[in-house]
Amino acid sequence: MPRPRNFFTAVTRQPRLGTRIIAEVKRKSPSAGWMRPEYAGEGFRPEDIASRYHRAGAAAISCLTDERYFGGHLSYIERIRAAVPLPVLRKDFIVDPWQVWESRAAGADAVLLIAECLTLSELSDLLILSHELGLTTLLEAHGKEQVRRVLDRVGFPLPSYALLGINNRDLTTMRVDLDQTLRLAELVEDTTILVSESGIRTPADLTRLRGAGVRIALVGEHLMKAEDPGRALAELLARDPAKNDHGS
Repeated sequence: MPRPRNFFTAVTRQPRLGTRIIAEVKRKSPSAGWMRPEYAGEGFRPEDIASRYHRAGAAAISCLTDERYFGGHLSYIERIRAAVPLPVLRKDFIVDPWQVWESRAAGADAVLLIAECLTLSELSDLLILSHELGLTTLLEAHGKEQVRRVLDRVGFPLPSYALLGINNRDLTTMRVDLDQTLRLAELVEDTTILVSESGIRTPADLTRLRGAGVRIALVGEHLMKAEDPGRALAELLARDPAKNDHGS
């Protein structure tokens, strides 16, 4: 297979518009159900949504592949990569090395590793394997204790392959609080590798994040609930979709 696209560089290079957006393809979630009624049908086309994201200025694509809870499918990654030149993150519950190999074989350029799901030993093994396969890792944490627990694993075994994601959703109450990122960013020396996840809806939210040195955001539900996810992304980036519809 060809080398993976460089997900890390795509989201960390100096942004022309202030914030690099990882735009998510997400059909449903356990808390919100189907993002839109039409996404429940067999005709769901993730590549069409990814193309809209690309035209609107996304830096990368995140794709839910969990079938049971999120209505995703592993085949979506290949379909998206064939439609757009952007790197693609496989967002799923990865707990075993086999899944990292599977992600690479499916065409993923990056994988999500959730701190709460893994011991430090398991996390280290998955980080090493991901690096060997050329995959960027997005290591996600949900609170202060988890950030402190995994901070020394970010960039392991080598830098420039790992990102630290801060999920703004409280997994016990499902409440979303953007201040979660602002608080936890103070614990991180290099904020250029920070990704804020969940609860990002307006250009003002992006401005607040940049004030804390966070210039990467993963946005899914807000975009997928819109009639036109691409236009919603363009508006989030404060761009005119009509001026940026250059094709994919």
